Amino acid sequence: MSRNWLRWGLLLSPLPAALVALQFGAYPISPWQIWQILGMPLGAGTPPEAMVQILWQVRLPRIVLAMLVGLALSASGTTLQAIFRNPLVDAFILGLSAGAALGCAVSVAFWPGLPIQLTAFVCSLLAALLTFALAHTRGEVPILSLILAGVIVSAFFSALVSMIKFMVDPHKLASIVFWLMGSLSLADWLAVRQAGPCIGLGALLIWLGRWRLNALSMGDAEAKALGVEVRWERGLFLLAAALSVAAAVSVSGIIGWVGLMVPHVVRMLLGPDHRWVVPLSMAVGATFMVLSDTIARTFTGGEIPVGIITTLAGAPFFIILLKQRGQESWRT
Repeated sequence: MSRNWLRWGLLLSPLPAALVALQFGAYPISPWQIWQILGMPLGAGTPPEAMVQILWQVRLPRIVLAMLVGLALSASGTTLQAIFRNPLVDAFILGLSAGAALGCAVSVAFWPGLPIQLTAFVCSLLAALLTFALAHTRGEVPILSLILAGVIVSAFFSALVSMIKFMVDPHKLASIVFWLMGSLSLADWLAVRQAGPCIGLGALLIWLGRWRLNALSMGDAEAKALGVEVRWERGLFLLAAALSVAAAVSVSGIIGWVGLMVPHVVRMLLGPDHRWVVPLSMAVGATFMVLSDTIARTFTGGEIPVGIITTLAGAPFFIILLKQRGQESWRT
């Protein structure tokens, strides 16, 4: 299994996608020119100054941020699906993304002095707790109740965001609308520095605990029999997922389907063992986001919000998956 994971990890690594993405944009840059710029300390040549600025100050931070956002959404989706034992769960469906968006809107509209990541994290965690509390009945969390609770919480937080949009001035309204659409158009090294540590911390906690996700995905009774403190560890994973999602949403807005689709793809390739699913989901999520953002900024003369691209990719994927499972159920 380890060799199989290594092979898929190399194949789906985000680095080749990042090198391809560096070439595309309003100002095309050839692979040799990229090598000249990245290899300048090694004496590879002296490219034009404008080209150097475009690569280092525009494209490279945007690609790095896209990788971080894709990694965060995929890791959180994998984690939430494991701890809630539901393959249809992700940060978007459970309301974490809507909660983080509310935190961003509150910070922009009323408390601009507060760090956006802090308010986004608090509201994202609040949304997760509300969803879990609404779905929790008689010591269990039924799948249907969890999804319905997530829809309710997401709708409630989205309504609060809409209310804030009517209360703020046009300049602040534009910033809030930007987050709701899901875009990386304002990416820079400052955004990378702001979101990177939170995403890295959340992803690290999930990475270190990926062995425990196998036990939690078996159910509470089985996990307790294996010596797992179910409530404490589930809460820790929930905090890690909320931290990653909040940081990602604070710099990119609401981008759906990534955390829902990527873990499915990885499990199709490797099976359900989270020792391998977690790291490969991070890699695939980063790759998918880089490719989606590249399409978003090069497909037309303008720029399409990347959230539209991920939705266009995710919806057909789940239609096919639903049809296949429906046929399998009918045959059995």
